[in-house]
Amino acid sequence: MTVRFGFGLITCQRYPGDPRTDAELYAQAIDLAAEAEELGFDSVWVSEHHFLDDAYLPSLLPLCAAIAARTSRVQVGTALLLAPLYDAIRLAEDAAVVDLISGGRLILGLGLGWREEEFEVLGVPMDERAARMEDTVAVLKQAWSGAPVTGGATITYPGAYVTPAPHAPGGPPVWIGAISPPAVTRAGRIADGFMATSPSEEGFARRIAWARDGLALAGRDGADFALSAHLPVFPWEGSADEAWEAVRPFAHYVSWKYDDMEDARARTGAPPEPPPLTVEEEAGLRRRTLAGPPEMVAEAIARLARLADGDLHFIARLYWPGMRLDRQREAMRLYAETVIPSVRASVA
Repeated sequence: MTVRFGFGLITCQRYPGDPRTDAELYAQAIDLAAEAEELGFDSVWVSEHHFLDDAYLPSLLPLCAAIAARTSRVQVGTALLLAPLYDAIRLAEDAAVVDLISGGRLILGLGLGWREEEFEVLGVPMDERAARMEDTVAVLKQAWSGAPVTGGATITYPGAYVTPAPHAPGGPPVWIGAISPPAVTRAGRIADGFMATSPSEEGFARRIAWARDGLALAGRDGADFALSAHLPVFPWEGSADEAWEAVRPFAHYVSWKYDDMEDARARTGAPPEPPPLTVEEEAGLRRRTLAGPPEMVAEAIARLARLADGDLHFIARLYWPGMRLDRQREAMRLYAETVIPSVRASVA
């Protein structure tokens, strides 16, 4: 049984009132990724959106390459790269180069995407998302196998060959992040792993079953199929209430920004403050955030690991836009020194 631990999701968002320049936000993100490696994390993860007023990270693979060049051991992953928005053969080329720079440490996590503005601006029909995901995975596998790339139903190429080849035969692992039953089942059918987004224990168990349904449909035994989950995390040496008070404004902003993304269409200027949380909203957000003493955080992660039969890549969303760097680093240190060993001992 193996539990691996990731740090993320790096987004380089500008929290309202944050005085740092974009250059400073990116430099500090790369510093935090390097620090995660020094602390013993197994992986570092970045996340993608486009055309937002808080400058949410739009270009994942350049940042992955920069992180790979600053590190030597951690895997570097995308959670998630919005596959339908990419030209599939260019994605195969770019990912192969990042994989070479990293020495084979890239994990390519793919998602469908859901923001209408992103699809409109980039000229991709939203109703082709699922088909383009299937075709993108097929193109990646063709390209990295050395075969001529022909594509699939919605994406076609005239038998082109992709060079250079990735670090290892077959290229980096391709994981799919999904929520709905058809999308999770698709991950089991065509991908090398499944990524669950902020799951409850009950929801994670359901999604594992759907992914295994997909494996069965494809006649795969699943022995090498990866299971991953990511949740907002904030360990704190104090009570659960004290931990929540420390992380609440940042958890509120990150959560609210997803709701605000449609309203933010074509918005210019500095990102606005989110509206105050209602009592009900705060209670729900707190349930979805692992904020508390290290032992409480470790117990929750260990329960998820057991649902995955002890083989889980758990990504802690420990990157908090707007949080003071010293507090951010202290939370990372506490997680690495207390939570990670405790989970590993619990599921050994």
